[in-house]
Amino acid sequence: MIHQPLHKHKDAQASIREKATVIFDELDLAATSKYENGCNTCTGTYDSWIRGECECECTPDHDHDHPYPSKRCEYFDLHGFLKVPSFANESEIAAMKKQMHNLVEKEWHPNDGSKKPTVFRTDDKQIEEQGSDDYFLESSNKVHFFAESSAMTSDGKLKEEFLQDKISALNKAGHGMHVRPGAFHEYTTSKSLRALVEELGWVDPVVPQSMYIFKQKKVGGAVTSHQDSTFLYTTPKQTCLGLWLALDDATTTNGCLWVRPGSHREKTRVKFSRNPEHFGQDIIRNRSNIAKGDTTKSQMIFIDEPTPIDANANANLKPIDWVGKVPDGCDTPWDSLFEAGFVPVECKAGDLVVFPGELDHLSLENTSETNRHTFQLHLVEGDKAGVTWADTNWLQYPKGTQFLRI
Repeated sequence: MIHQPLHKHKDAQASIREKATVIFDELDLAATSKYENGCNTCTGTYDSWIRGECECECTPDHDHDHPYPSKRCEYFDLHGFLKVPSFANESEIAAMKKQMHNLVEKEWHPNDGSKKPTVFRTDDKQIEEQGSDDYFLESSNKVHFFAESSAMTSDGKLKEEFLQDKISALNKAGHGMHVRPGAFHEYTTSKSLRALVEELGWVDPVVPQSMYIFKQKKVGGAVTSHQDSTFLYTTPKQTCLGLWLALDDATTTNGCLWVRPGSHREKTRVKFSRNPEHFGQDIIRNRSNIAKGDTTKSQMIFIDEPTPIDANANANLKPIDWVGKVPDGCDTPWDSLFEAGFVPVECKAGDLVVFPGELDHLSLENTSETNRHTFQLHLVEGDKAGVTWADTNWLQYPKGTQFLRI
C-alpha cells in the first residue's frame, strides 16, 4: 500500500497530536494512580525493569534523599519510556553537529573508487546489506558512514545531486562517536547523563555503541518495528538502555519516534547473531572478526528467541505481526500505528527519550522539507553488575579493548 506523505495531509498532524495527547493523558493518569501512595504503596519492594523486584529506597513523598525509585523512574518502568525535555542545550547540539560535519568532510569519500558506499537499511534487505559487509562489522569502535539507498545510483555511486553536499546523502554514522574526543564523548560522559542512568536503576553502565541518525529531509527512510535488545543482547538478562537525543525538532511530519507503551515487558523476539557457518564457533567464542567458516554464507542471521511472547501480557495490545515492518491495515500509516498501540513522541531539539531494549519502536520516513538528526547512545550493564555482553552480537570490540564505562 502506498501512502501519501504526512506533510501533504493538511489536517493530519493536528489529528495525530489530538490522539497522542489523549494517550499521554491516560499514561500519566495510570502512573499517578499506581503510585499515588508512593511506589507500590511503599511496601518495601519495587518492580524495576532493569533490577527486577528489588528493595524500595524511596519514601511515600519521594524524598530526594532516597533516590530510587523517583517518579520519573516509576513512569519509565510502568510504560517503558521516558521523555526528558531540554536534556541537552543549544551549544551541546551545535557542537555535535559541527563534529559530525567535520567527520563527514574529512573521512567519507564515497565516490573515490576504492569501495562502493555501504547502504543502511532496516527492511527485508537488512541481512543483504549489514549482514554481509565487513565495513559494517568493523565499525564497532570507529566512525563509519552509511548512505540512504535512495541517494545511490544503481551501480553503487553517490547520485550527482549529493556530490557537493555529501552529508545530505547519509542515513547514519556509527558506531564509535562516543570514544572520539570531542562533543559526543563529552556528552556521553557528562554528569547529567550518568545521574539519569543511575536514577533509572543501572548499576554499572557501559556504552557499546553510539549512532548519529540523519533522517534527511525528502530521502530519510523509515525505521521498521524493532527492539534494540535484538542487536545488543546480554546475559543472564536484557539490560540495554536506549538514549535517543533529538538534535532537531522531531515531529510527525519529519519522522519522529513512535513507541508502543507496555511492550518493554515482552521478551526479545529475535536475535541478530553472528552466523556460526560463516565465522565458526571458536571464532565467535573468541569474539574475533576473522572468519574461519564458509565465507560464502552471510555474516549475520536473525534467530528466533525460544521463549514465546505472552500474548496476554498486555490485554490492550494485539498479537505482533509487524516484526521488521511498519504495521499496516488502515488507510494511513499513522492510523495503523495507533491501532497497533503505538504513540508518537514529538520532541524539541535537546529533548531526550530513554527506553529499555525490549520496547517496540519505529519511525516513519521523512518526506518533509526539514531534517531530523538525532544522536543515539546504547548502554548495557557491565560485568560489575554480573552481566555479560553476548559473544554472538555483531558488535565486538578488538581484543583487549573495553566498552566505555560512564
